Amino acid sequence: MKDLITAGKTALGIEFGSTRIKAVLVDYDGHVLASGSHEWENKLVNGVWTYDLADVDAGLRSCYSSLRKDVEAKYGVTPKTFGALGISAMMHGYIALDKDDKQLAPFQTWRNTNTTQAADTLTELFDFNIPLRWSAAHLYQRILDGEEHVKNVASVFTLAAYMHYKLTGQKVIGIGDAAGMFPIDSDKLDYDEGMVQKFDALLKKAGLSYGLRDVFPKVLVAGDNAGTLTPEGAALLDESGNLSAGIPVCPPEGDAGTGMTATNSVAPRTGNLSAGTSTFAMIVLERQLSRLHREIDMVTTPSGFPCAMSHANNGTSDLNAWVSLFGEFCKLMGIEANAGELYGKLYTHSMTGDADCGGLMAYGYYSGENITFINEGRPLFMRTPNSKFTLANFMKVNLYTSLGAVKLGMDILLKDEGVKLDRMMGHGGLFKTPLVMQKVLAAAVNSPVSVMTTASEGGAWGIALLAAYLADGKKYGKLEDYLDKRVFTELTGNVVEPDAEEVTGFEVFTQRYIAGLEAEKAAIKAMDW
Repeated sequence: MKDLITAGKTALGIEFGSTRIKAVLVDYDGHVLASGSHEWENKLVNGVWTYDLADVDAGLRSCYSSLRKDVEAKYGVTPKTFGALGISAMMHGYIALDKDDKQLAPFQTWRNTNTTQAADTLTELFDFNIPLRWSAAHLYQRILDGEEHVKNVASVFTLAAYMHYKLTGQKVIGIGDAAGMFPIDSDKLDYDEGMVQKFDALLKKAGLSYGLRDVFPKVLVAGDNAGTLTPEGAALLDESGNLSAGIPVCPPEGDAGTGMTATNSVAPRTGNLSAGTSTFAMIVLERQLSRLHREIDMVTTPSGFPCAMSHANNGTSDLNAWVSLFGEFCKLMGIEANAGELYGKLYTHSMTGDADCGGLMAYGYYSGENITFINEGRPLFMRTPNSKFTLANFMKVNLYTSLGAVKLGMDILLKDEGVKLDRMMGHGGLFKTPLVMQKVLAAAVNSPVSVMTTASEGGAWGIALLAAYLADGKKYGKLEDYLDKRVFTELTGNVVEPDAEEVTGFEVFTQRYIAGLEAEKAAIKAMDW
């Protein structure tokens, strides 16, 4: 491995997640050689969920420094080059720059739901669902709101495309991430031209001199050359100064695309679920859906296959808050318990709870939720006098509700649309505790769920694989061929079949979840402090 690192026959992936920036170094077979990370968190500033772009740069450097030190500790060498590298990040949002690359407005993350008017207008205009968090909705909402900065916009980026631009100077984006900016034509592997023309007409009507293609990044697919690391990019990435410029960089991707790659879910009839601060499930389609569903996003794989996504803004934030509270209790009682032990014991204990969570109900709504058409959030826990209020049921309902909104979207796909699903893969930190979340997800979708041993590596491993595909994988053919024939041949994992009692219990929970949304709406109205 030391020789591979010295020779630069490795691939580096860096993903900006909601609470952690992670770096993974792999060989071309996908084996993880080293990793690094940096913790961070979004902020609510003047009603906008955002990250300071200075924190983005600092987080990148810290994350890479962590990886470099891991390489040095394990192999006794300092990495100076790679076969390729790639950047990915949470999808959607709005980063607007002027012609001099000066930031024009606060970075709006996927978590913001302040674009209802724009999303509704564009959805009706296109006859295509435009979610609240998509970049096109953010730009058009800024226009509708009469914000002064829109006349000076020269570039609109997602976070991944923005960081790729800073590292390479190339204004490009992977097709999966682009599908979170604007609708994609999967036949032409580009923004949908008919919809582009309609959007440009809106821009012209607003008195703006630019069109969508002038300010949005160019669309690329997996394996395309997306530029090379510039000297400035190398200096930004590696504060030690050891990293060389000229490294090929793969197209920047969103966390949906890297999740598909990390779970080998890039072919039709395959699906995956990424469980984290936001939670989303995707199924690669054999055919387009029969009609528009506002609850469902239409995106693509990194190669451009159409893919239906059930995306929930809220995932594990409230779950993590409760585990932290139990950690405080342990400390108060003089009990030593690290985070890993707490999560492991609490999650495992949840499996002894009732199939329907004993009548408990929870909503981890830190922000609005597009699937349930709620534009604000209040974390909420409820029970009736007859509910079975046990620790196991309490933990189970919080695990269930982390998939509550996603389940509603999946029901539309699997039950209403009759979408075929051969296998479902789970990944992300929520799957670290063996079997627990697999059983929950299997109950939610009534389908077998697989988790690979690499599941907790998540999207950083996925973007590393996309970089490896650029460096040495195209000789295998398409991306799915490279993954099948080279990467996933050696990886091990386990499969959990759905339990009939748990499936029925999750359905009961889901009906209560739908009914209880009125209480969530009332809490939003009442709790305005």
